[in-house]
Amino acid sequence: MAAKKLTPLQESEARRKEAEAAKGTKKAVTRTDAEKAVRKERVEKVKDALTRSVGVKGDQVPPARKALKNFLRDLNEPNQPDDARFEALIEAPFKAPPKKKNDRY
Repeated sequence: MAAKKLTPLQESEARRKEAEAAKGTKKAVTRTDAEKAVRKERVEKVKDALTRSVGVKGDQVPPARKALKNFLRDLNEPNQPDDARFEALIEAPFKAPPKKKNDRY
Protein backbone atom coordinates (compact mmCIF):
# COMPACT_ATOMS: atom_id res chain seq x y z
CA MET A 1 0.00 0.00 0.00
CA ALA A 2 1.36 3.45 -0.93
CA ALA A 3 1.74 6.10 1.74
CA LYS A 4 -0.72 9.00 1.56
CA LYS A 5 0.72 12.25 0.35
CA LEU A 6 0.16 15.01 2.88
CA THR A 7 -0.88 18.52 1.97
CA PRO A 8 1.43 21.37 3.03
CA LEU A 9 -0.98 22.25 5.84
CA GLN A 10 -0.99 18.68 7.13
CA GLU A 11 2.82 18.54 6.92
CA SER A 12 3.23 21.74 8.92
CA GLU A 13 0.71 20.52 11.51
CA ALA A 14 2.59 17.24 11.84
CA ARG A 15 5.89 19.11 12.32
CA ARG A 16 4.29 21.35 14.95
CA LYS A 17 2.94 18.35 16.87
CA GLU A 18 6.34 16.64 16.75
CA ALA A 19 8.02 19.80 18.07
CA GLU A 20 5.52 20.01 20.95
CA ALA A 21 6.10 16.36 21.80
CA ALA A 22 9.87 16.91 21.73
CA LYS A 23 9.59 19.81 24.18
CA GLY A 24 7.78 17.64 26.68
CA THR A 25 5.19 18.78 29.13
CA LYS A 26 5.38 22.14 30.83
CA LYS A 27 6.98 22.30 34.23
CA ALA A 28 4.43 22.70 36.98
CA VAL A 29 4.70 26.03 38.75
CA THR A 30 4.51 25.87 42.52
CA ARG A 31 3.43 29.01 44.29
CA THR A 32 3.80 29.80 47.96
CA ASP A 33 0.80 30.63 50.10
CA ALA A 34 1.81 34.29 50.13
CA GLU A 35 1.96 34.39 46.31
CA LYS A 36 -1.43 32.69 46.11
CA ALA A 37 -2.92 35.24 48.50
CA VAL A 38 -1.52 38.16 46.48
CA ARG A 39 -2.85 36.67 43.23
CA LYS A 40 -6.27 36.07 44.76
CA GLU A 41 -6.42 39.61 46.15
CA ARG A 42 -5.45 41.08 42.77
CA VAL A 43 -8.08 39.03 40.94
CA GLU A 44 -10.74 40.23 43.38
CA LYS A 45 -9.66 43.86 42.90
CA VAL A 46 -9.72 43.55 39.09
CA LYS A 47 -13.14 41.93 39.09
CA ASP A 48 -14.45 44.64 41.44
CA ALA A 49 -13.05 47.39 39.19
CA LEU A 50 -14.64 45.75 36.14
CA THR A 51 -18.07 45.58 37.79
CA ARG A 52 -17.85 49.18 39.09
CA SER A 53 -16.75 50.53 35.71
CA VAL A 54 -19.75 49.18 33.78
CA GLY A 55 -21.75 52.42 33.97
CA VAL A 56 -18.81 54.82 33.84
CA LYS A 57 -18.58 57.02 30.77
CA GLY A 58 -15.50 58.50 29.19
CA ASP A 59 -12.89 57.92 26.54
CA GLN A 60 -10.57 56.28 29.07
CA VAL A 61 -13.01 53.52 30.06
CA PRO A 62 -12.89 51.07 27.10
CA PRO A 63 -9.08 50.84 26.94
CA ALA A 64 -8.86 50.59 30.73
CA ARG A 65 -11.43 47.78 30.84
CA LYS A 66 -9.55 46.00 28.06
CA ALA A 67 -6.32 46.27 30.08
CA LEU A 68 -8.07 44.79 33.12
CA LYS A 69 -9.42 41.90 31.06
CA ASN A 70 -5.97 41.29 29.59
CA PHE A 71 -4.55 41.19 33.12
CA LEU A 72 -7.01 38.44 34.04
CA ARG A 73 -6.30 36.55 30.82
CA ASP A 74 -2.52 36.76 31.29
CA LEU A 75 -2.58 36.01 35.00
CA ASN A 76 -0.37 32.93 34.63
CA GLU A 77 2.29 34.70 32.58
CA PRO A 78 5.60 35.26 34.39
CA ASN A 79 5.78 39.04 33.88
CA GLN A 80 3.24 40.65 36.18
CA PRO A 81 3.01 44.38 36.91
CA ASP A 82 4.50 45.71 40.12
CA ASP A 83 2.25 47.09 42.85
CA ALA A 84 2.32 50.73 41.68
CA ARG A 85 1.50 49.81 38.08
CA PHE A 86 -1.23 47.45 39.26
CA GLU A 87 -2.88 50.19 41.34
CA ALA A 88 -2.78 52.52 38.32
CA LEU A 89 -4.39 49.76 36.25
CA ILE A 90 -7.20 49.39 38.80
CA GLU A 91 -7.89 53.15 38.96
CA ALA A 92 -7.63 53.82 35.20
CA PRO A 93 -11.35 53.48 34.35
CA PHE A 94 -12.31 56.02 37.01
CA LYS A 95 -9.73 58.76 36.36
CA ALA A 96 -10.46 61.15 33.54
CA PRO A 97 -7.41 61.82 31.38
CA PRO A 98 -5.88 65.27 31.82
CA LYS A 99 -7.35 67.88 29.52
CA LYS A 100 -5.15 69.31 26.83
CA LYS A 101 -4.12 72.90 27.36
CA ASN A 102 -5.08 75.34 24.70
CA ASP A 103 -2.19 77.80 24.38
CA ARG A 104 -3.69 80.43 22.11
CA TYR A 105 -2.80 83.46 24.17
